[in-house]
Amino acid sequence: MCIKIDSEDYFLANLEGQIWLTEATSKRLMLDQIDLLQAIADTGSITAAAKIAGVSYKTAWDRLERINNLSEQPVIERSAGGSKGGGSILTNYGEKMLNGFKQLQEQHNQFLENLNQQLSSLDDVAKFMKSALLQTSARNQFLGSIAEIETGAVNSEVQIQISDQQRIVAMVTEQSRREMKLAEGLSVIAMIKASSVTLAVGDDLRVSARNVLTGVLVNLDRGAVNADVTIELAGEKTLSAMITNKSADQLALAEGMMISALFKASSVILMVA
Repeated sequence: MCIKIDSEDYFLANLEGQIWLTEATSKRLMLDQIDLLQAIADTGSITAAAKIAGVSYKTAWDRLERINNLSEQPVIERSAGGSKGGGSILTNYGEKMLNGFKQLQEQHNQFLENLNQQLSSLDDVAKFMKSALLQTSARNQFLGSIAEIETGAVNSEVQIQISDQQRIVAMVTEQSRREMKLAEGLSVIAMIKASSVTLAVGDDLRVSARNVLTGVLVNLDRGAVNADVTIELAGEKTLSAMITNKSADQLALAEGMMISALFKASSVILMVA
């Protein structure tokens, strides 16, 4: 079953809408993600959780990275032990989210009657549901809030806080800023294609790219021509980059090394959350 929402007012203080469950397999994504979180809570292992969920280890990782990137706080806490070693547990925020979904499933018959009383405790779940339903080809999606806007005659620079330690800078036209009603404090989703991310190794980088995010290379997946690189940023966020194998060799990329991800502010697409 999956939860379907039929109301633009769902995220207002007073709920006016309908929520029902359906068997449509094409809409299982939300519950699949929650099932994976439950399996991690039960086993303390992503490998074991992936087996329970009936998916590959990489698919499980992709889902967890998406959950973390679209959550205001990390939901998974990983311990050391290699790319497939160590253990994984839910953070307090992750447990809160999981418990919130359990509540929704158990009380859906009385949802409209009870939700206004519970909305405060389920607010984080509501925000995550709204952003996680987004379908886009961009590999990198980050939920954040606008921290600062610098307006110009033609373009405006928007700074998005995606975690306590990280900001992303986007460049939008002033017309788009007005039409989207972008303002400080507004929740937005920042999207960046993996192919728009450039990687660099070393210190004292001097680049024109407005965004330079540094983290640890946690996964290097080589294909026939290209390599899929996953970087763990501060705040338990992850960023994906797609580069050629030749570039990966030239940079001598290896899991565990520090690496910087660069992308232009014009490569960031914003969507109001």
